[in-house]
Amino acid sequence: MEGGNLFKYICKRNKEPYTERDAARYIWMIVQAVNHLHTMNIAHRDLKEDNLLLTNDRNDAILKLCDFGFAKKDFLFRFPACHVAPEILAREKYDKACDIWSMGVIMYILLCGYPPFYPESEQQLSPHIKTKTRAGRYEFPDAEWRNISNEAKSIIRRMLTVDPTSRITIGEILTSPWLTELTSERPIDMTVLQDAETRQQLQAAVASATDTQRLTDDDLGIKISAPGKSRIDKRAAKKKEQMPPTGDTSFT
Repeated sequence: MEGGNLFKYICKRNKEPYTERDAARYIWMIVQAVNHLHTMNIAHRDLKEDNLLLTNDRNDAILKLCDFGFAKKDFLFRFPACHVAPEILAREKYDKACDIWSMGVIMYILLCGYPPFYPESEQQLSPHIKTKTRAGRYEFPDAEWRNISNEAKSIIRRMLTVDPTSRITIGEILTSPWLTELTSERPIDMTVLQDAETRQQLQAAVASATDTQRLTDDDLGIKISAPGKSRIDKRAAKKKEQMPPTGDTSFT
């Protein structure tokens, strides 16, 4: 499509600031598309950045959800690496709730520039991602999240609920005040996403979507190298060092 990938478009926005209200508009369109699928009892199962395309490169562009290759009425194990729901990692039968989790990951990225679950080292198939995802363990670091509304954080927490039966439903998201009422127009710092190396690392993690990941690392014969800080970790640490002392970091 003319507008191309949503995240690439955000990175190229130089004339106008990117705000929480912009993020809410994009999330609204994603939720509407997913809701259409769910009303037909279909799970997309491959929600990720590459599948979010804009009809043009203007601010009034419509967001389209594409790539329905995995959207079948069955329960085959296929998923993008850093967006996978914990019930899938647990090798349990899953349903449409897995899309809610993936939307939570996308919303998190739209508001800070990096995913809640990302490799601890430069390797793509990181057990660190799996451990954090299974536990639902992530943070809202103050450096990026201090100016983001509590309403936005609350929706993310409910989307990224480990128990799928307790996860927020698509209907509840559609009626949430964060989407139905005016949200903040305060600019969001997306320098992390705009960093070329960080973006490449994120794209590599997303690109590792494959049904073979349902196997363990030992099953696949993958050798895990000694952990080293990822690009995202390094940038976050540097940004934290540059910040003046503030209140406690928000945890889930």
